[in-house]
Amino acid sequence: MIPFGVGIAAGLPIAEKIGAGKDQASWIAASYPLTQGAFVLAGGRIGSIFGPRKVLIYSASWWVLWHLISGFTRNIIGLCFTRGLAGIGGGFLVPNAIALIGMNVPPGKMRNIAMGAFGAMAPIGAVGGGVFSGLFTELAHWKWTFFFLAMVGTVVFGLSAIAAPPDEILPSGNNSIDWLGSYLGIGGLILFGFVFNQAPSVGWREPYVYVLLIVSVAHLIAFMFWERNFAENPLLPFDIWIAPSFGALVGASLLTFMSFGVVLWYFFIWLETVKDYSILLSAAGISPFVVFGPVAAFVSAWLIPRLRAQYILATGALCVIVPTILLATSPIDQIYWAQIFPGVLIMTFCPDFVFTAAQIIASNAVKRHEQGIAGSLIGALITYGQSIGLGLAGSVERYAPNGSHSTELGIRNALYFGIGLGALALIIALVFVRMAVHTQEGWGKEDAEDTGVLP
Repeated sequence: MIPFGVGIAAGLPIAEKIGAGKDQASWIAASYPLTQGAFVLAGGRIGSIFGPRKVLIYSASWWVLWHLISGFTRNIIGLCFTRGLAGIGGGFLVPNAIALIGMNVPPGKMRNIAMGAFGAMAPIGAVGGGVFSGLFTELAHWKWTFFFLAMVGTVVFGLSAIAAPPDEILPSGNNSIDWLGSYLGIGGLILFGFVFNQAPSVGWREPYVYVLLIVSVAHLIAFMFWERNFAENPLLPFDIWIAPSFGALVGASLLTFMSFGVVLWYFFIWLETVKDYSILLSAAGISPFVVFGPVAAFVSAWLIPRLRAQYILATGALCVIVPTILLATSPIDQIYWAQIFPGVLIMTFCPDFVFTAAQIIASNAVKRHEQGIAGSLIGALITYGQSIGLGLAGSVERYAPNGSHSTELGIRNALYFGIGLGALALIIALVFVRMAVHTQEGWGKEDAEDTGVLP
């Protein structure tokens, strides 16, 4: 989440420094989660074949390399391109980190705590990314933001490679890669995300926008048809949907993170453009995430064996709806502490409630060798949802009526759109998600097989 936090907090100032327009600034934020979300399913599948530890090491090296190169770019296209390539590394990192937890920590209290700790890093990373990107952008040069990311990544991933246990051999059937399915799925997701993030910049009247939208939808339809009927070893086995309410869980999670991406982006846009805050002051405004984010992660993990999933998801959706309403209705001359600060406090509980609940439920719903697939799916929802949410909200903002208050009105309209996404997620969680309270401790019989160590 640190790279996403960098794009959210510093996207507008960096765009101005490299001569890009405001309508292109969201690409700096959206390019990383777009590719991360698109590649996360393939990353989980490859990790299940070659071992999550090995894939984590190689993908971490890729991640560091492209963040280093990002610091040498000089225009908006080059920066977004290198951030997108770095996002591919993130797409392989996240599911395999989750798989290492799922494979080595049996279901129960310890897994809930481990998933809670993993989820707690998201808000800390997002805020940390915003703070140090503000420091470098205002006090030095924006390129040092990406050099610093590369240095921190080298240290953190190096320690992770040392600490991670050896990969295990787990029976998972045919260990082949579905190349056609990978192309159709990844290509469709990237084109679909590109269309919705490019449309706010060029408008929906551009012919290539419609053409690429049709091509992306065709790819995704072909992906589902191929995976269901022909793929011998699909990226996303359809039997994963057998778990009760799993599809509704996915829909509610996706919509919630789309809404969360909208409010987080426009939080910074509102403070930096309408209220004329500096990037550092704006980052300080979201600093409660550092304290309350980890609290929310552990509270959600504590609730898993005590409360039904639909209520945890519904609470997470409410925790994005309420802050978005508070920000959308905030008067320009109102102080930060009146509506924005309470909204930030409430918002800190959204990503951790939804992520931890969805991750634990998905992890417990599949077999041990499918942990990477489950982690991939939830990881894709988080990052890809944020990217798509930004693009759709950007279109809503673009078509605000022209006038002296068009910037303010466009931001408010985008936030109202975010409220609608959150409300739909709330309805799905309450009406369609029906999962029993999970109290399992340890592996089930069919998951407690002997394993070996991969070379």
